Amino acid sequence: MSEYISIKNWADDDKPREKLMKLGKSALSNAELMTILISTGTKKKSALDLSKEILQLANNDLNVLARFSVRDLCKIDGIGPAKAISIIAAIELGGRRQALSATEKKSIKTSKDAFDMIKNTLQDLSHEEFWIYTLSQKNNVIAAHKISEGGITGTVVDSRKIFKIALEDKATGMILFHNHPSGNTQPSESDNKITKQLKEAGKLLEINVLDHIIVAETNYFSYADEGLF
Repeated sequence: MSEYISIKNWADDDKPREKLMKLGKSALSNAELMTILISTGTKKKSALDLSKEILQLANNDLNVLARFSVRDLCKIDGIGPAKAISIIAAIELGGRRQALSATEKKSIKTSKDAFDMIKNTLQDLSHEEFWIYTLSQKNNVIAAHKISEGGITGTVVDSRKIFKIALEDKATGMILFHNHPSGNTQPSESDNKITKQLKEAGKLLEINVLDHIIVAETNYFSYADEGLF
């Protein structure tokens, strides 16, 4: 077994902070970036060793890591609540930045456009949430609204609340979104029922429900693409 050497005793070119300052953030590996976040190691493991353990626990998949809780991260010897919270906060900031960049592409022309705008909001959740995007006549996004959130298997959707919001936004269209924490993209009977209900109600109010997107991790289901509208 190789002798443990603290990061502070490494050559400057190998230290993550110094490396970032000299070469830029893109030169660092995921483990090195996380090392900067958690800052310190233990008597037996460097911060880089801990970072590598965290990534191994997530199968080196940042999408998996984004779903970890504080408790999950604290399973690693040397990671306490403070380090775990720092990691989760950094991942959340990254997700919000991506979500903001996506919504700046205001016009929705395809189901993929819609999915790209909402995925960072929904794909890592351990519970269901229901959202709508209200749209102008040219299918530009007016606003995003969270309607409700629930448990692992469902959430309550109030159609009156949805159309009240759409009318206040002066929307002529909307897209529905919700997530399946199970990872299964296929709609349930209750999904089909609420989709039909909202589609029919929209016709009466002249607010076109253009699609219902079910987000399941990195995949999605589109009612419009499947010819169910």
